[in-house]
Amino acid sequence: MKVLDLQCSHQHSFEGWFASEHDFQDQLARSLVECPLCGDQTITKKLSAPRLNLGASEPQARQEVVSVTPDTDLQAQWLKAVRHVLANTEDVGQNFAAEARRIHHGESEERGIRGQATREETTALLEEGINVVPLPIPKALKEPLQ
Repeated sequence: MKVLDLQCSHQHSFEGWFASEHDFQDQLARSLVECPLCGDQTITKKLSAPRLNLGASEPQARQEVVSVTPDTDLQAQWLKAVRHVLANTEDVGQNFAAEARRIHHGESEERGIRGQATREETTALLEEGINVVPLPIPKALKEPLQ
């Protein structure tokens, strides 16, 4: 089993477990590997140091190791915020732009909503003075947890 340190084009770091390097490359080529945070499929392998057990040997002098780790606290806070939005908003799907306008003009009950809008719809809402925030939701959070 190979455990690889991976990163998407948005700099989100995560681990991937694969049977072999060939298995990783095969899944990558078939677009089966994606960032669990944003769903990005532009994935690169980060440098990582393997641990090799070559048998007993004389202990070496301890060396200081400098390691760069992803900001897991920031990623955890972002996931917590996304979960909060999912739990406290109504999903209006493709009707997001229309429902946001109805709420803004007092034609519909004021409440937190989420859904899908095109870039053009989002720009138009912002130009009309309707505050919206794009929030990519990881695929894993869109489905029920088992």
